[in-house]
Amino acid sequence: MRIKTGIEGFDEMVQGGLLAERVYLVSGPPGSGKTTFSVQYLAHGAALGEVGLYVTLLESPQNIIDDMSNYSLSVLPLIKMKKLLFADLGPRMEYGFMDEMSEYITPDYEVSATSAEHEAPSPAMVFREIAAYVSEYDVKRLVIDSVSAIRFTTRDMSLQEKEMSRFIRNLKKLGCTTILISEMTDPGAYSTEQFAAHGVIFMHNFLYDKTMTRALQVIKMRGTQHDCNMRSVNFSDKGLVVTDLIE
Repeated sequence: MRIKTGIEGFDEMVQGGLLAERVYLVSGPPGSGKTTFSVQYLAHGAALGEVGLYVTLLESPQNIIDDMSNYSLSVLPLIKMKKLLFADLGPRMEYGFMDEMSEYITPDYEVSATSAEHEAPSPAMVFREIAAYVSEYDVKRLVIDSVSAIRFTTRDMSLQEKEMSRFIRNLKKLGCTTILISEMTDPGAYSTEQFAAHGVIFMHNFLYDKTMTRALQVIKMRGTQHDCNMRSVNFSDKGLVVTDLIE
């Protein structure tokens, strides 16, 4: 079964879409289109009746909603229909935030009173919160923004790798098709999440022929024939559009 992303030009690169109930990593530098890619993916599924959940560990959900509302993705109507959900698990929840966001973020779901207001969440805490949302709302599409913001309980790199691997293995059991966002800037610097994920998509933003260029490249896609060449990415009123091969 293939999960259509709704991103024009992308699904054709991966045999018609993503494989269901797997975990994919979308990496890249700031401004490369990671958030747009992810919200577009959720909105497309929500329009088809598949509940999508965007978990943010860094940015305010309100800012993401405002930015994505500039596209014709029907973000606000989908939120009001509870087909598109946003959850803030970041460390700096503002005073009065939940009151202000009550019409946007699942109002009848109570986020646990953990230390989330004071420090970055741990993988275990993030997973517990996500699992509760998935169970409560039958979430089918999931985005976590970003794995770079997760706080590890140890400074030992080998133990951090085991902790991240365990986190991703547990995500695979939720029954969602998941996108992890990573703030990586070097496609040659391999990380635990790159090895653990079923697929890795790198978003580029670089100077090419004296022009700043955005591009997309499928680095890895298990069980799928894929186009691994770098292709141009443009922003339209419908979101991202993947176009021509960059030579």
